[in-house]
Amino acid sequence: MTHTYQLTGMTCGGCENKVKSNLLVLPDVTSVEVSKDTNSATIGMDKHISLDTLQQALGGSDSKYQISATHHSETLEEAKSWAETYKPILLIFGYVTAISLVVSWQENTISFMLFMRIFMAGFFLTFSFFKMLNLKAFAESYAMYDIVAKKFSLWGYIYAFIELGLGLSFALNLSPVIINWITLIVMTISILGVLESVINKKKIQCACLGAVFNLPMSTVTIVEDAIMIAMSAAMLILM
Repeated sequence: MTHTYQLTGMTCGGCENKVKSNLLVLPDVTSVEVSKDTNSATIGMDKHISLDTLQQALGGSDSKYQISATHHSETLEEAKSWAETYKPILLIFGYVTAISLVVSWQENTISFMLFMRIFMAGFFLTFSFFKMLNLKAFAESYAMYDIVAKKFSLWGYIYAFIELGLGLSFALNLSPVIINWITLIVMTISILGVLESVINKKKIQCACLGAVFNLPMSTVTIVEDAIMIAMSAAMLILM
């Protein structure tokens, strides 16, 4: 993709060369053309790069070189980039939600308890499947941020099988009180490491879908865990 930006502050050929060099070192930037006469920069990139990142490459907000969007909507590009990054997780949640709604539709209404049980079954079975594809890689990634896996390396392997067991248990409606308590405890422990990583802005891979997809750790992971915690707590309250 190629975008054209307004870029002010260039006054000579040396400025053009400096700006071009600073932008070319950014990951995913493939080409840069700048012009002091038109105050513009045309940047080719493998994936969308935020304006903040481009500005930092030029010396930050206090730099005499200031870059801004012109011919495209920065908000729209950010939304496209976010949707593309999290496409696998969005599709999974969409499919699981749709199936849960169909199964829980009874007598012209939605059975909320059944919806949550089927949703959690689908969630855990799907996510455990992706972890099982490369269990070793998942365990190694998980140990980078999970508070238990950091101290006990086997926890990553165990966790994948716990998810599988929870998925089967929800699908078969086995011991719902015990299963919901296990879910509540396990997911609460899991979200602690995620919260720490996101708050500290650690740039690490989220292991929620194993090593199959390169998903960054973000608030999406927090929401994912929080949904499971909320549903298990709700089911315990409503039983």
